[in-house]
Amino acid sequence: MRILIVDDEKLARDRLRELVNDIGGHTVIGEGRSGNEAVEKAAELNPDILLMDIRMPGMDGLEAAMHLMGMENPPSVIFTTAYDQHALDAFEVNAVDYLLKPIRKDRLANALVKARKLTQKQLKEINEAREEQQERTHISVHMRGNIRLVPVTDICYFLADSKYVVVRTAQEEHLIEDSLVNLEKEFGERYLRIHRNALVARAFINAIEKNPSGSWQVSIKGIDKKLDVSRRHAASVRRWARNKSSD
Repeated sequence: MRILIVDDEKLARDRLRELVNDIGGHTVIGEGRSGNEAVEKAAELNPDILLMDIRMPGMDGLEAAMHLMGMENPPSVIFTTAYDQHALDAFEVNAVDYLLKPIRKDRLANALVKARKLTQKQLKEINEAREEQQERTHISVHMRGNIRLVPVTDICYFLADSKYVVVRTAQEEHLIEDSLVNLEKEFGERYLRIHRNALVARAFINAIEKNPSGSWQVSIKGIDKKLDVSRRHAASVRRWARNKSSD
């Protein structure tokens, strides 16, 4: 089996590499230090198995695994963690492989034998079982077979378009298969609903203004395009603008 090791601590990566070598029959094809590197290197190296820490700065292991589900042939994932037993109950209930640090050789050998591919449902239920649910730090976009990670902080708005959602940054736009309802639930504090088909990042709103026909529009920093505010959402959008200007 071809293995990718991802952990933000070098000593932990070295330890796992030594254990894999001692067990034999497997090849460590690369290492990563973050969730971002896990996604990038998995797409590049196409490993069979990921040995991945959960708690890492920025994108954690659970979010990285969610993005990896979008690969054509996602790797099996074994999480390595220092979580306490209570937090691990969700992993056991959802039949997700994990190794509790410090990792023992026999435990790793057994996990490698029965490593399995994860499902979105498993990861969603584990995330919901956390004391504090964590919103994604990135949106994954699929481009010609590759995964592109777009930082949520760069996204100006989400715009529903038929069965897809347009993800717009100041420089470019992408299409994702998601729903505005789910995006609003996850990022509601960061985005403002201005229309049934649009969520705009509060940080990117430049102004709320009337167009010549008398309806309201939102102008967005760094983008020439203006988005319409629906009559249904006009009052809440204008109220948000007034509160913002009084801060």
